[in-house]
Amino acid sequence: MLNDLTFGPSQACGAFRLVPLLRDTCVNNLRLGLVKEPGYAVDLNTTVYTSYIPHGMIVEWNTTGAPVAALGTNLGKHRVGAAVKGTFHRMAKRVDSNRVRFLPMHLAMEGLLAMHFAGPTVQWGDFSRKAMSQGFSPRSEHSFPGWALVGFDEALRVFEIHENQVGVMVFVADALASAFVVPHPADYRKLHDSLLQDFFGELIWQYAVFYPELAPCKFPVEEAGVHSIADLRAAVELMRTEWSQFSKAAAVGLLDVPVTTEKVYEVGPYRLERFLGSLNPHEENHIGERIVDDAGRVQYLKTFRLSANQARRAYLLKQLADHNWNVESIAKQNRLTSHDIIQQYEHAGYAWLFHQHVVDAARAHIRRVGQSG
Repeated sequence: MLNDLTFGPSQACGAFRLVPLLRDTCVNNLRLGLVKEPGYAVDLNTTVYTSYIPHGMIVEWNTTGAPVAALGTNLGKHRVGAAVKGTFHRMAKRVDSNRVRFLPMHLAMEGLLAMHFAGPTVQWGDFSRKAMSQGFSPRSEHSFPGWALVGFDEALRVFEIHENQVGVMVFVADALASAFVVPHPADYRKLHDSLLQDFFGELIWQYAVFYPELAPCKFPVEEAGVHSIADLRAAVELMRTEWSQFSKAAAVGLLDVPVTTEKVYEVGPYRLERFLGSLNPHEENHIGERIVDDAGRVQYLKTFRLSANQARRAYLLKQLADHNWNVESIAKQNRLTSHDIIQQYEHAGYAWLFHQHVVDAARAHIRRVGQSG
């Protein structure tokens, strides 16, 4: 996903390891920045998605290839609203002929929450009747803002930004928490602190609390082997190479996995997309959003790491959709009974998909099997 970016030497502070992402040649006709208004309250009528987002982003482009000035530096009047700008009903909205405003990470989270949530394509007993008369029960996921991660603000404050840096990978206790990429180094300098407004999963918050310090890095050359400045320079280069290789290996759960993408908006010659990973509960899973060009090069990226429970809940919904909501088919594929499958959905919080007597029968069957064993 990030094949055209270079991994710089990581910098560690407390539980955090920040890996700069560098790009030698950047596009000039796409820029990204923060919206001037302090915040937005969002109410999507169709999904009852209500949230307050303190940092909307705006992307500006042109189709001629001419350079676009960094957002906020061009001459003109800018409107500044009240503490809450108001409400709007789309996660991505065109505000000018060459500008689109969108809500970072909420694009991706909206896609996760809505995934396979339209219900079955066939009549499905009690669930279909309940959905017709009462609507769907709401889906929700929990997250923590970046400023709630212990030590994250300090790690960002002391982080040394490289001249050609366009992004960063955030590791907590050496577990990949998120990746962030923008089109231009000037955009990154303006948006570096916005990471404190992003949200992270409970797993990442726990890592920041329980692992306050990273293990010290070992210098790759023995002291006795350094006899000159040239030897020391070579040792430092070796250490930086090993750090870069470690970062790539630690990020394999994001970089080398297939993703399912959905186009959200045409941004001039670019595409704004959101994506989902494999959702395999036994693997590392990330969701996110990105802007890519026709060659597939990533110009903007934000990711969110799902916890094992979050990935499992999404996987169970995907499994229902893949099997056309046929529980027996799911059970056959997994070499389990339909009672086992129903109990899996109950434990994940989806018991309301089934009639109560079906859930009760599954519980009773599992209890009898346990007692006889």
